[in-house]
Amino acid sequence: MELMARYEDNHFDLAIVDPPYGIGASEMTMGAGKKKWDKGKEWDNEVPTEEYFKELFRVSKKQIIWGGNYFTLPIQRGWIFWDKDIREGLSFSDGELAWTSFDRVLKRCFIPYSGFRGADNGGKIHPTQKPVKLYEWQLMRYAEEGNKILDTHLGSGSIALACHNLGFDLTACELDKDYYLAATKRLKEHQQQLTMF
Repeated sequence: MELMARYEDNHFDLAIVDPPYGIGASEMTMGAGKKKWDKGKEWDNEVPTEEYFKELFRVSKKQIIWGGNYFTLPIQRGWIFWDKDIREGLSFSDGELAWTSFDRVLKRCFIPYSGFRGADNGGKIHPTQKPVKLYEWQLMRYAEEGNKILDTHLGSGSIALACHNLGFDLTACELDKDYYLAATKRLKEHQQQLTMF
């Protein structure tokens, strides 16, 4: 909220956000029941407030909101379905939904979760980490060259890697110091790998 308060109306062309869904992901057993994440952290116990969404809509012209099915948002037809191609026996859902402000038909993004086990080959640093390829898919279809992108919940930083790869200007924030440090380390290592060749 403090970050968004700094900006005038419609400053950002596109907000791509993945706020807490209020399902207690930090306490869930992930995958095949082998790992619990962030015991004691309560970042996913509540959903964002109505004020958060009002401010998000104020500072951005267009929005993509992951977990939109958990929130009270305007009726819109432009949903995204991320098809994870989950194999039988895993406890994850088959996909996730993102609400968008775009007046388009629903789009299916097929990025298999099986290729995400190593969290884009850098290790998984956040329980709800999404693949870089998922963010690249969104940017290639919903953003235009020169757009300013906003992410209010940086988490693992996957969006930062995608914006770097595709040349988008990203403004993002993360309240959890551990996630912020891990995400910035991940981005720096990614940038170094790309500049070595």
